[in-house]
Amino acid sequence: MRIAAIAVVNPCTTSKEQYSFKLPSVTTTAATGHGTTTSTTTTAVSTLQLNNTTKNSDFSWTSLKYDSLSAHEYTHALKLGNKWKEYQGINNWEGLLDPLDDNLRDEILRYGQFVEAAYRACDFDSSSPNYGTSKFPRRSLLTRSGIGETGYRVIKSLKASCGIQLPRWIHRAPGWIWRQSSWIGYVAVCQDKDEIARLGRRDVVIAYRGTATRMEWIENLRATLTPLPEDMANVGPESSSTGAMVESGFLSLYTSSTAKCPSLQDMVREAIAKVLKIYGNQPLSITVTGHSLGAALATLTAYDINSTFPNAPMVTVMSFGGPRVGNQSFRRQLERNGTRVLRIVNSDDLITKVPGFVIDNNDMVDRGTANVVGFPSWLQKRVEDTQWVYADVGQELRLSSKDCPHLSKGNVATCHELSTYLQLVNAYVSSKCPFRDSLKYSREKLERLVEV
Repeated sequence: MRIAAIAVVNPCTTSKEQYSFKLPSVTTTAATGHGTTTSTTTTAVSTLQLNNTTKNSDFSWTSLKYDSLSAHEYTHALKLGNKWKEYQGINNWEGLLDPLDDNLRDEILRYGQFVEAAYRACDFDSSSPNYGTSKFPRRSLLTRSGIGETGYRVIKSLKASCGIQLPRWIHRAPGWIWRQSSWIGYVAVCQDKDEIARLGRRDVVIAYRGTATRMEWIENLRATLTPLPEDMANVGPESSSTGAMVESGFLSLYTSSTAKCPSLQDMVREAIAKVLKIYGNQPLSITVTGHSLGAALATLTAYDINSTFPNAPMVTVMSFGGPRVGNQSFRRQLERNGTRVLRIVNSDDLITKVPGFVIDNNDMVDRGTANVVGFPSWLQKRVEDTQWVYADVGQELRLSSKDCPHLSKGNVATCHELSTYLQLVNAYVSSKCPFRDSLKYSREKLERLVEV
């Protein structure tokens, strides 16, 4: 397990003071796949340099070499109580985003840790016979992923399947090339009484990792829009004429199944039905969170839950670095069924700008007219006919790597990493003052981390 502390930089700070701390030893135990386990004890030494650039250039979906906030980089001191719905977006986070409310920041980081657990739990080693599966048993997944005590218990592991028909000869290739179903996340329910009391309700988390397998990459490239299936399009009396459409590959990963694996959609519906049966009479929330591909699947999942369960509790999406998902009709239906979406976006992250073209978020959308950004009026209809016109959904928390000196020199891959998003959220203050006083804040964070 890697423990990393984050150096938060004030653009006006010129100090190059360096802090070094020796952190406690960490012992991790991992299954070898042959009925034995190995234990490794390491001592994590974290050196923070102000005005330093991030060194990692790998995409999160191809490597776990990223550092992010440790489970102790934020606190859970706040008792949300009756205000929990505000932080879940009941008022679309009005007055909480600029400046960023410290309590909302903690909640965003907390859900980011659940996404990180999804990354850490997945076996990305293409030479492993367990490639594309979870490295940890369901009951110990969160603790063995190294994110600390959360008060949640995983009740369901989730898999996504590629819906593309593969040629028969492909099975002669290595399994990592043609594996159609892969572990992509989990459903967890808050079970700790103290945490439930702090949150003001029992919370259910659905967390998704980003793209990892070759089949998922292929689905990502299927970027044209396709209509929602009937069992997802039935939202309100106007649903038959709204024309809601979503990205073909994302929908395929959500709804496809194989002879040995049910669809991600069926697994989610089964888990939520069970949760509602057991806890439906209690204050309850469902938070769907993910990064990259996982962010897109989180949006589809939240939409599907609200479309499927008339008695669903408040459903919120907190997404990191997500691509666009659907057209303006999909956005209208998403809003109509009560789904709240908070998109955390790095303006320097190219993934958030694809696929397709995007329409302006103005009153023309409500009148059903797409205004494609940067296109002359004579070209509007042709673009719409190509089914490549997307619409951003929900509320946006826009950040920028370029505004942060120790991230500004990162490359395209670095801008998209989950660790970058967590660092930016952790440091952000407001649009007028992007980053907090680094020197004082970093020392406080470090002192808390060393006490662990």
